[in-house]
Amino acid sequence: MSAAANDDARASVDPVLAAAVDVARAAVLDGTEATAVGEHREVRAAGPLLATHVFACLLPGYRGWYWAADVTRAPDSEQVTVNDVVLLPGDEAIVAPAWKPYKDRIRPGDLGPGDLLPPEEDDVRLVPSWTAGDGEEQTPDRYFAREVGLGRRVVLSLEGRVQAADRWYAGEQGPDVPLAQQAPGVCGGCGFLVSLAGPLSSSFGVCANGQANDDGRVVALSHGCGAHSGATVRRSTSAQALPDPVLDTTTPDVVELD
Repeated sequence: MSAAANDDARASVDPVLAAAVDVARAAVLDGTEATAVGEHREVRAAGPLLATHVFACLLPGYRGWYWAADVTRAPDSEQVTVNDVVLLPGDEAIVAPAWKPYKDRIRPGDLGPGDLLPPEEDDVRLVPSWTAGDGEEQTPDRYFAREVGLGRRVVLSLEGRVQAADRWYAGEQGPDVPLAQQAPGVCGGCGFLVSLAGPLSSSFGVCANGQANDDGRVVALSHGCGAHSGATVRRSTSAQALPDPVLDTTTPDVVELD
């Protein structure tokens, strides 16, 4: 902060508190080494009869951080007391990213043997089995009978199916990856595709080609790869143009005799 800006900041602060630079510095030094505290940067109002003195931080690894000491006084007294001292990040400080719950950080492949990831009680991806079916073609009686046989208490909700479809379609087994863009055909017309049942069957299947990258994975019908059952190798029938030889061993050399 420039000297003029610092003077303006001081003008809005209680004069007694603004002058208490030494008191604030002493409070900072009480909790750290003298080599960790730099120059006084500014003083700013933090409330009625409350001011914050800012000092540069010289700790290694804390570039852009600063010490802040809050000082105050009673309305009828000029004795300054210290409320607290903290080390805070400035605009140029390197700080950790915003914290996310561990369930939001987990990605496919993170779980190991013995790891548990139970769903939330109000997980929107799941609904009780008697409230939703696998598709419009399922009558309530047929669906209820099948669920009783399987013993599932909850099933995938409509929102859960949409989330899965969007994730699969936008992933590596979708139509927009380079592998699919250069494929000779789409999975929907491949003999190695195993059809799914239920509402997702109209858009996805399972690859059963043991030599394909997506073997055993759910693939979009509009996905594709070079291992398509209809792929053929095309050979050119025209003569291949060869570059000029580096050393010509077929043309006779012409030698002029004197």
